[in-house]
Amino acid sequence: MVKRIFDFFFALVGILLLSPMLLLCWLLACVDTHSNGLFLQTRIGQHGKQFVIYKFRTMHCKTTKVSKLGAFLRRYKLDEIPQLFNILRGDMGIVGPRPDIAGYYDTLQGEERKVLELKPGLTSLAAIKYANEEQLLAQQETPLQYNDTVLFPDKVKMNLDYFYKRSFWGDVKIIWKTIVIVFK
Repeated sequence: MVKRIFDFFFALVGILLLSPMLLLCWLLACVDTHSNGLFLQTRIGQHGKQFVIYKFRTMHCKTTKVSKLGAFLRRYKLDEIPQLFNILRGDMGIVGPRPDIAGYYDTLQGEERKVLELKPGLTSLAAIKYANEEQLLAQQETPLQYNDTVLFPDKVKMNLDYFYKRSFWGDVKIIWKTIVIVFK
């Protein structure tokens, strides 16, 4: 309950403080991608329940290319700011495993399924470690295979470790590390 109150308060304050930036990013994303500026996608949440995640659109609607503005938004994780609304709704928390599409967390077996007991988060130690995941995958000959055999299993291991060692102060450290990475 304390974590939910912290998450709600942090998200509400974040939305209030960042509202001018939210509005500007949304307007720029609308113009840049010739769309409504939002990217909505079904993700797997706590206990395997599906929810819709909010992001700013970073790719042109008619192509699969990331725009220059989109690359900037992704680089500084600004495309993720709308997830503060997911946190307000209770779909996500500030810290927890990053929510994935169907076919990953929802297919875990055995002890690894404990990861699904956690509410997905805006950030995690795995998200910090793989902050450059897009570039890392782009360097691979077979990106999907690399993700499935190297990255995803490592993320599951890290998130399972978080499951057993999570604490308020641990979350504060993860938030701080995330801020440092974003502004690096």
